[in-house]
Amino acid sequence: MQHHDTMYIGGRWRPAAGSGTIEVVNPADEQVIGTVPAGSAEDVDAAVRAARAALPGWVATPPARRADLIAALRDQLVARTEEIAQTVTAELGAPLAFSRAVHAGVPVAVCGSYAELARTHAFEETLGNSTVLHEPVGVVGAITPWNYPLHQIVAKVAPALAAGCTVVLKPAEDTPLVARLFAECVGAAGIPAGAVNVVTGLGPVAGRALAEHDGVDLVSFTGSTAVGRTVGALAGGAVKRVALELGGKSANVILPSADLGRAVAVGVANVMANSGQTCSAWTRMLVHRDQYDEAVALAAAAAAKYVPGERLGPLVSARQRDRVVGYLERGVAEGARPVAGGPRPPEGPGFYVHPTVFADVTPEMTLAQEEIFGPVLTVLRYEDEDDAVRIANGTVYGLAGAVWAGDDAEAVAFARRLETGQVDINGGRFNPLAPFGGYKRSGIGRELGPHGLREYLQTKSLQF
Repeated sequence: MQHHDTMYIGGRWRPAAGSGTIEVVNPADEQVIGTVPAGSAEDVDAAVRAARAALPGWVATPPARRADLIAALRDQLVARTEEIAQTVTAELGAPLAFSRAVHAGVPVAVCGSYAELARTHAFEETLGNSTVLHEPVGVVGAITPWNYPLHQIVAKVAPALAAGCTVVLKPAEDTPLVARLFAECVGAAGIPAGAVNVVTGLGPVAGRALAEHDGVDLVSFTGSTAVGRTVGALAGGAVKRVALELGGKSANVILPSADLGRAVAVGVANVMANSGQTCSAWTRMLVHRDQYDEAVALAAAAAAKYVPGERLGPLVSARQRDRVVGYLERGVAEGARPVAGGPRPPEGPGFYVHPTVFADVTPEMTLAQEEIFGPVLTVLRYEDEDDAVRIANGTVYGLAGAVWAGDDAEAVAFARRLETGQVDINGGRFNPLAPFGGYKRSGIGRELGPHGLREYLQTKSLQF
């Protein structure tokens, strides 16, 4: 049990202003494993004031020195890899091997990429008779989700620091313990007091106070589209910048020339990773009508290998489990056919659902339109490539996707027709430098790499 009553503000752990607490529950056994303070508007105000006080000194810090400190933060994350992985497994429920490789490993790579970018990015450029300066936007309010808790923290804090911004972080209430570990790493890395502040709390209280605060210059939020609308409205009321990484309903398009077995296997693995709690998951598999029955059988067999409690972790909370079960029940009611899994959860403790594959799904069904955020795959038929494009683009989302074909050129030609921010070609690998973000209601702005850095910069031109 971890019981905490402090916030990381101004480079030190200080008591929370109020007495409210948030219980942290292990979703695998439903036991309380810790508590953290439920931060108030007063806590947020103290953190923002600390960030503003630290801003002039951090802006004046040369980029090379900022790079050194971000690299030191990366080294702290490396040194605490096992502790980070164990903590994420305890509060999120991810299998430990996945936590080590992804939840602990990816943030290290992202942090390292921003250490390098802080050294190499051109913070000034010449355009004709003008010198254009790329300057930090100021104080950043970062509101992060629970599904990839440390990665999303690093994907916001590292580029903000590289740009010269200071940060107030409000982590998700379901996974606050790894955020405290991150704050400890910040202090151990020697990052100046106030450059990074961490306030735990509930979204409607601490998150809202952060989004509304006059001392915050940019709000970076990752989460659902519904909450993103609220955050955007709050920030817009104060005419401050926002970066929003929101929901997805990504299509995995398998063209007739593709290796069907590989495309289906990788597609199922993508959906089941992190128990389906991934905004960019390829939750709609689009298959040509002549290959449909074979693909459905392959997908059902692949999904059956993800045994709850072994390869498949629980969902983060009872609320999330019940939400996913509700979608599964609605899918059956609308006429979709479960060929693996189904609505009834496994017996015993833990917020588990069965890995589920639905066949006979049509594009207008709820299963094919709304983000479920669980280990649920829908398989849809298409007639020809134009039909596949229509189906793939036929949602309000546009975050990610995949295309499989007999050669990369054919897949790229199809991918160019998709309305989405990122497309993997024939199983392309994750690239921490590639921009990540969405079209349509999947968000505003980009994360990762140089495009992610630019979100935290503003421009000034000097004419000669």
